[in-house]
Amino acid sequence: MPLISTSFRALVIGSSGTIGAAFVELLENHPACTEVVGIHRSSTSPIDYQDLSTIEEASKTLTGEPPFQLIINTIGILHSADWMPEKKLDDLNAQQLQTLLQVNAIGPGLTMRYFSKLLDPAGAVMATLSAKVGSIEDNRLGGWYSYRASKAALNMLIKTTAIELARTKPNIALIALHPGTVNSRLSKPFKGQQIGRPPLDAAQDMLNVLLSLGREDSGTFISYSGERLPW
Repeated sequence: MPLISTSFRALVIGSSGTIGAAFVELLENHPACTEVVGIHRSSTSPIDYQDLSTIEEASKTLTGEPPFQLIINTIGILHSADWMPEKKLDDLNAQQLQTLLQVNAIGPGLTMRYFSKLLDPAGAVMATLSAKVGSIEDNRLGGWYSYRASKAALNMLIKTTAIELARTKPNIALIALHPGTVNSRLSKPFKGQQIGRPPLDAAQDMLNVLLSLGREDSGTFISYSGERLPW
């Protein structure tokens, strides 16, 4: 039985990004979504993983409002103007590793800590975008050290949080969600425009999965197609 009812309130974290904006657009036009709230680095209540104190502050501004039945965290980083994913061990450097761990794991982990309190205990889903390359079991090519490590760390944070919440809030599901290749700024250097799906199509695929999730799905790593992925 789906955890999200036929009438729900949604929050998109990272709503200024390509995938986040697509989710907001879809949810604004979804007949069952009564309200969608979006937050990002430049919103009225900003959230910026380069400044971790903004996470708790952003959550406080939403405290006291009606609970959310759906929270989607789309914030993540793969590359910057200064570096690209590592091809070999000799490319590994502290700054890149620290940055990706902060944005892809520490930030989302603290977001789960503070924003999970805003979820409806009667039935809700909190999904954080992960990546299939964060799967340790599925790693057959190597490379991309920092990105793989940060997403693997994220997956462990999600799994561990889901186990804890299952004891006290069994009707809340926490999910690691793989979006696949999407035509976005993140994927552009990797032929994303040629092989990626349009953002709205990708967001629709993921939303279909999220709205179908039940209690038994909490603590799982799921693809946009609904496939369970190995940790």
